[in-house]
Amino acid sequence: MLFRDRPEAGRRLGDRLAHLSGQDAVVLGLPRGGVPVAAEVAAVLGAPLDLCLVRKLGVPSQPELAMGAIGEDGVRVIDEAVAGRAGVSDHVLARVEERERRELDRRAVRYRGERPPVAVAGRTVVLVDDGVATGSTARAACRTVRARGAARTVLAVPVAPPDWTARLAGEADELISLETPAGFFAVGQFYDDFTQLDDDDVVACLRRARAGGARPEVDREIALDIGAARLTGRLTVPADAPGVVVFAHGSGSGRHSPRNRFVAAGLGRAGLGTLLFDLLTEEEAGDRTKVFDIGLLAARLAAVTDRLRTLPEAGNLPVGYFGASTGAAAALRAAAAPDARIAAVVSRGGRPDLTGPALSSVTAPTLLIVGGADHTVLDLNRQAQTHLTCENHLTIIPGATHLFEEPGTLEAVTDLARDWFTDHMSPAHV
Repeated sequence: MLFRDRPEAGRRLGDRLAHLSGQDAVVLGLPRGGVPVAAEVAAVLGAPLDLCLVRKLGVPSQPELAMGAIGEDGVRVIDEAVAGRAGVSDHVLARVEERERRELDRRAVRYRGERPPVAVAGRTVVLVDDGVATGSTARAACRTVRARGAARTVLAVPVAPPDWTARLAGEADELISLETPAGFFAVGQFYDDFTQLDDDDVVACLRRARAGGARPEVDREIALDIGAARLTGRLTVPADAPGVVVFAHGSGSGRHSPRNRFVAAGLGRAGLGTLLFDLLTEEEAGDRTKVFDIGLLAARLAAVTDRLRTLPEAGNLPVGYFGASTGAAAALRAAAAPDARIAAVVSRGGRPDLTGPALSSVTAPTLLIVGGADHTVLDLNRQAQTHLTCENHLTIIPGATHLFEEPGTLEAVTDLARDWFTDHMSPAHV
């Protein structure tokens, strides 16, 4: 693979674009996959980050095949050859365009809220995506920023087909791709981690950029052999982090969970380190008996914590646990061990009742966060709270269901977790 993941590709692309520093540039990412790449480019250039919203118009029978694209301000690009070969009528094309225009408008509201787009008139605009395939969306993006008065347009991507400059000739003032490999089939084939992103991921990138959050001092994949299992995760530790929060995922989830990644990004913006880790191998994750084996998960979490403390990047830092669903039970059981030394625990929609008798032995300050509409789990948390003897608090998010999918609810979880960990990892508490 050419790139580990999008952030790594973005850092390399930013280094390639360093000559644009100080040129009143603005960086625009193409959602969704281009945004984390663009965030890293913007950080390298010291430039503001915003979005260039475009939508591919896919052939109905082959949605991944682009017959055109649309952008904001009515920009429209149609590949007549592709549409003709696919037998797409004007009526069908109009229907596809209408659907994608609605989605474009929805994303504009979801990502920006009431904030207007960053002004690009008279400025150098760097358009960034995670790669170019057919070029339809890139072409629409270039035309969108030109329509908004950009003085100079730079289209920059980590990877593109060998003939991409011929396809996009004249659309931008400068075309930059780090790699143009032969045998190009799809952008994702050149990334180790090409996890599909959701709206929360985009919003998190934008918030971090606006907040000027600390850039990670450490941001790398780690693999640990725990018994016979080889477990993998991602360790991110900003400079001067007060501690590291280890995530214990719930049933059917893992380190790529968009909800936990959203929370981890929020903790990172506050300067906290995070370790998103899979406590089960891919094979084990398909075994429901192991998914609900709290003893196994807790033992794995404790072993991962012990290994984390041997790493130079985190060895002297306090450790906290963030557990979701059944992962919360594993976190609490691991924290109950006499030598655990866990600074704080946060449970999101957790099942502390599954911790068993060990619940009364937990000494780490514990925050239980439950959705107000998650009635069964709320009752279980209230009952479990009566067995906690440590500092603890139950916070109810009004209207939230078990997965905190309602607008603003996951943001509330993130803010509560951030404050709990920050307070209990400060020198006064450690």
